[in-house]
Amino acid sequence: MIELQDYDIQLIEREILLKYEHAPWDYSDCDCLLSLRKTMINERVLAHQEEILPDIIAFNDALLEALREMYDRAHLVWNSIKDNKSFGDYLELTAKCYLSQDYPALHPIQDKDRDNLWCAICDGGWNPLYEDGVTLPTLTFSMCKEVSFDYLTGLDCPPPNWNEGLDPELTKDLHLIQPFHHLFDHMRFAITDFIYVRQFETEINIEINKEL
Repeated sequence: MIELQDYDIQLIEREILLKYEHAPWDYSDCDCLLSLRKTMINERVLAHQEEILPDIIAFNDALLEALREMYDRAHLVWNSIKDNKSFGDYLELTAKCYLSQDYPALHPIQDKDRDNLWCAICDGGWNPLYEDGVTLPTLTFSMCKEVSFDYLTGLDCPPPNWNEGLDPELTKDLHLIQPFHHLFDHMRFAITDFIYVRQFETEINIEINKEL
């Protein structure tokens, strides 16, 4: 049984909640708090990766499906507008995918403060690389660039297994995608923050430069 909420982690999370409640726009030490919490949780969890392997697989599959739906919808919109000359000389579409705003119902810890903690972790000021969602870079279609789905998800890099930081033998056949790697390695999420997520939110933005 993996211990996700021992006394040391509880102290860090209380500090995060206290700061986020009273000074959510003060980002002076939020990176330190989230990074410390991530390190402490991952150190415990990654010593028993076999226990969370089913959730890693389920999350990776759910995220891939959400990104496919986002990509297909964005590409459909792009194809419908890209040849419209009334938009002027500049036209760009961006699509972003986020973890659901709701705290994961599958997470083994369901305390009363978890919703507020989730808000802090997912805040773009507290977790800057997450501000534009799970993909780095953001999916962008423009007059001079169209991105493939395999490029967006890292499936164009053989073998498609972005498992840096995980047990290489245990995860060698999982076909993890690049956004999983971004969440796990580059952002301030502990691995147990996101592997229980099954719902996602997407947004599509269009920027035009219409001549007046």
